[in-house]
Amino acid sequence: MKRMLFVLLLSGIINYAMAQDSQDEPTTDTAWESVYRGTYPRINDLVHTKLSVKFDYQKQWMYGEEWVTLQPHFYPTDSLTLDAKGMTINEIALVNGKSKIPLKYSYDDSMQLRIVLDKTYKKDEKYTLYLNYISKPNELKLAGSAAITDAKGLYFINPLGNTDEHQEIWTQGETESNSTWFPTIDKPDQKTTQEILMTVPSKNVTLSNGLLVSQQKNTDGTRTDYWKMDLPNSPYLFFMGIGDYAIVKDKYKNMEVNYYVEKEYEPVARKIFGETPAMIDYFSKLLKFPYPWPKYDQIVGREYVSGAMENTTATLHQDGAYQNARQLVDGNVWEDDISHELFHHWFGDLVTCESWSNITLNESFANYSEYLWREHRYGKDDADAKNFKDMQDYLLSGSSGKDLVRFYYQNKEDVFDAVSYNKGGRILHMLRNYVGDSAFFNALNEYLNRYKFKPAEAQELRLVFEDVTGQDLNWFWNQWYYGSGQPALDIHYNYSDGVERIIVNQTQKTGKIFELPTSIDIYSSGANKKRYKVWLKNPSDTFYFKSPQKPSLVNVDADKVLLAVKKDNKSAEEFEQQYKYAGNYLDRREALEYFGKNKSSSLSLGLHDKYWGLRLLTLQYFEESNGYSDAAILDVIEKMAKDDESKKVQAKAIEMLAKMNNQKYLPIFEKNINDSSYSVAGASLEGLVMLQPASAYTLAKKYSSDALGDLGDVVAEIIYKNGAEDDFGFLFSHYRNQPATQDKIMSSVAFAKYLSSLKNKENVKKSVDEIMKFRNQIPAQYHSYIDPTFKNAFSKISQAQRANGNTDLAVYIDGLLK
Repeated sequence: MKRMLFVLLLSGIINYAMAQDSQDEPTTDTAWESVYRGTYPRINDLVHTKLSVKFDYQKQWMYGEEWVTLQPHFYPTDSLTLDAKGMTINEIALVNGKSKIPLKYSYDDSMQLRIVLDKTYKKDEKYTLYLNYISKPNELKLAGSAAITDAKGLYFINPLGNTDEHQEIWTQGETESNSTWFPTIDKPDQKTTQEILMTVPSKNVTLSNGLLVSQQKNTDGTRTDYWKMDLPNSPYLFFMGIGDYAIVKDKYKNMEVNYYVEKEYEPVARKIFGETPAMIDYFSKLLKFPYPWPKYDQIVGREYVSGAMENTTATLHQDGAYQNARQLVDGNVWEDDISHELFHHWFGDLVTCESWSNITLNESFANYSEYLWREHRYGKDDADAKNFKDMQDYLLSGSSGKDLVRFYYQNKEDVFDAVSYNKGGRILHMLRNYVGDSAFFNALNEYLNRYKFKPAEAQELRLVFEDVTGQDLNWFWNQWYYGSGQPALDIHYNYSDGVERIIVNQTQKTGKIFELPTSIDIYSSGANKKRYKVWLKNPSDTFYFKSPQKPSLVNVDADKVLLAVKKDNKSAEEFEQQYKYAGNYLDRREALEYFGKNKSSSLSLGLHDKYWGLRLLTLQYFEESNGYSDAAILDVIEKMAKDDESKKVQAKAIEMLAKMNNQKYLPIFEKNINDSSYSVAGASLEGLVMLQPASAYTLAKKYSSDALGDLGDVVAEIIYKNGAEDDFGFLFSHYRNQPATQDKIMSSVAFAKYLSSLKNKENVKKSVDEIMKFRNQIPAQYHSYIDPTFKNAFSKISQAQRANGNTDLAVYIDGLLK
């Protein structure tokens, strides 16, 4: 599962704030800290699940029949407990040939069915139950989390068809929400084959796990689709998707690879998802383990409650995946998510964490797949840039006190955080560097073969690595998997009497000292270097290396893989040597950061960097320091504004020229205002507006007909300030389609200010509801931090409505956040 981007960013900031607050106000509810979250006991095992379902769009109910086959795991048993949340149970019976034997059961808490079987069953003795039930997801009150903002499992989107939103049904199972729409043992260590028969309006298509076996037209205008999965997978991976979708067909070798999208996006579906076959091929070869499932489909769902979900053979993406051709010119923002969910089909779906405490076995690998794909497709610099960003997001998350394998947590969904994702991915990167590529990928192959179609825990991964490498890796697992935090390294250098001394102090405040195998490169001149393997094991480690002359550069953590906060006490000259000769992305980035913060003229080196991300970083440092008025620097920026191969770099260069407010650059703005890239066009519009401020509103209106991404943001910012009643359509559409990031919180304020000037009650109410819809996407635990912003915005709208005599609407708005 890929979490929503804004949740990652927002939770980091809020967790930091909460950490600061907690110094004065201790948490009151700490009972969970003593509750051990082990692997769920397996009394009965699922074997096969068959479902036949149909839907009531008016009531938003699902009518279900289920035939579930089970067997005792080891000990004999005469009872069965099934998770079944908020259902109406009509019948439970034992299937005996063609007849059914009613069974006694209790359902007092409306959460679990406790069923008395007809006899005591022994190990390997199968039995099949029949259940007839009604799922009522909208009547179920279960809280979501930061990772998954709702937990009702089955979702009807625009079921009455009374809005312009795409009508859909989709499901979300992780962690244990599929038991809202079919009774099951809803635990990750269970595996079952499956059949699902879905009866739906004939205009709709369906998607589920496995293969579509048949379709039967019915006389009432419906159709029954029969999906079958012959390979076992966990109940949380079961999926149904229903809607009037276009199916864009692709393939990998002879296997179907299809993309289910709204018909508007049919022309660009291959541009969004088209790398999928290449990803399947690359991961299959890298792991030496062919893609293990019969097909691979992807579908996009509106109002999805997370980022994306790796339902076996049927991945669900949130609507942030939708991009038009111009947005894709700036780069496919969803490519990481596509690789992430695909890699889960080995790590998560094929081999599944046996408990949520071991979620690292699913999510850390999926996170690291984003690095692997970027490394293969776009080169090591791009992968290392992703590695660095993920590490920084973890360090800013306020989560450093949490273990990677976590047996104590308040809510099982709490483990879907920056530790399980970002930190776990960086730990795998360190492990790969330590054991070497050959051992790393051979160990992954052995792990997949040993535990395919089974659950596993983190210690089993360790044992596989030990078997492959012949080394004891308890120290690594104890430190990184069963420990928390990260080192803070303070690095000093001293040369005298033909000896280079390197002092590395561990300065973290936790009192824990890390064992860190690493490399030190010592450069004699230019790119000439000698590498030394060392271990950091003490609060302070000093290393001595003979050198006939003072090294031009000493590079600690030469491969730049350590998960650590580093203070590297180099001189400006040494950082310049590092930029020129060390070579790795992070070597060059560290140097550029030093140049930028110290306003060094060497920052200009970054304007010619081979990697677009570092050229962009260099421009940002020049922009922050207002240090680009030098004629030579401006000449380079002007050239970048005209023809840099990266649209993002070109856009930033144009944006910087715009701030010069110089007519000299008008031709650049005029030429690029119609660029295929929204970011380039948006920066060019900023330039035109700076030179023609009186025409800002007119220019914004002119380019508003096709304005998404950065161009849409520029247009909206202008119209928010100057907009009239007839600008509502554009602004409402822009706000609704804006990605759910932190920026949207600030857009909510600007949108509310514009709404305060409107007379049309229907438009105001529609917009307020849309703002509330976004606010409700943000997990409840963060509402106390963000609600003051929303309340203030609503207050201004409410006051304006009262002044216009619309007291009823004002009262409605006032009651939204009480």
